[in-house]
Amino acid sequence: MKITGVRTQPFEITMDRSIGDANNPQGRQHFGGSALWLDTDEGVTGIALGGGPQVHSMVEELLVGRDPRGVKGLWKVMDDRVFKGGNRGAVTGAIGSLDVALWDLKARINGEPLWKTLGASTRKVWAYASGIDLSLDDEGIREFYGGMAKRGVCAGKLKCGLDLEMDLRRIQIMKDALATSGKTPELLIDVNEYWSPKQTIRFMHAIESHFDITWIEEPARRWDWHGLRKVSDNVRASVASGENRDEIADYAPLLMNRAVDVLNLGARAGGITGAMQIADMAYGCEIPVSMMNCAANFMAHLGAVLPNHYMMEVLDNGRDAVFTNSLPIEDGWIVLNDEPGLGFTFDEEKLKELAPSEDAAGRGMPWGRRRGGGMYIVGPDEGVEVDWE
Repeated sequence: MKITGVRTQPFEITMDRSIGDANNPQGRQHFGGSALWLDTDEGVTGIALGGGPQVHSMVEELLVGRDPRGVKGLWKVMDDRVFKGGNRGAVTGAIGSLDVALWDLKARINGEPLWKTLGASTRKVWAYASGIDLSLDDEGIREFYGGMAKRGVCAGKLKCGLDLEMDLRRIQIMKDALATSGKTPELLIDVNEYWSPKQTIRFMHAIESHFDITWIEEPARRWDWHGLRKVSDNVRASVASGENRDEIADYAPLLMNRAVDVLNLGARAGGITGAMQIADMAYGCEIPVSMMNCAANFMAHLGAVLPNHYMMEVLDNGRDAVFTNSLPIEDGWIVLNDEPGLGFTFDEEKLKELAPSEDAAGRGMPWGRRRGGGMYIVGPDEGVEVDWE
């Protein structure tokens, strides 16, 4: 069997609710992406999310004509190719997307779900609810976490960072909503690198006088292992970080310097193969990992096989519309099915309906860092937002 080429198709989704954090509390409701198909000469195709010129050039230069079943070896071929410039940014995204497609393809060739191909012995992965919710009002917070509680989810992560009194009120709303699951709520908060280490320690002392917080996420810059460790040493909650790192070399200092108590991982860290390498390194340091959110929760396949996986972030915001189905949540667990590969495929009719309009270029792109980040707080209704146009 040989790889013959790759196809991609862009799409744009209007999500079920707006998402926002401390860097953009106004939020956004548009999500743009690209469907990817990795084809072979025997008619079996692997799928993933991702696109762009890097994907096409990498397949044409490195993968066409190769046997797709040697996934880890092909990952190394791609990683070696970008050695000089570094496995960074769009290149990392391309490698990650192709790696997911290769794993999906390998599992389809095997005629089994990906979690079995990866070696998992369970089909269940513990979930936590994440609203990315700074743009939601109090009722929106109550509705989202209450809805997840009806599916047995008792852990939730709230966006914070711009107003301490507002944060305290909204954490209580999330806690009360999660308690309707009938289980003890597990409370997580995320400030998305907006606070400095000293700000975090000061604000967390106030928050922890009211709540038992399981972890605080990104309480300092992603590369600042000194600051992350300072926070960890001075608050009761665990420190979680890592979602915006690119490759294993970026994660090593966080682990070697005991800067994180929970390591956040996702497909952007070099796909399934790259994330697996990093998770294994964390396991050697006895650090748990938490899988980041993704459409249809497909990274739960990797979470199921990791001995140090804690729980996976679930958004439940409508991004699954491009797939034929999604992996359900039952009694707080993401339940992996027995369909070959990722457990679903693209709904090609839906993709046609979601083709981007001509004026959609750039819409829904990630926001930058909010003014005052790491130095002083600019409240949710203060300041002038940057007009990038």
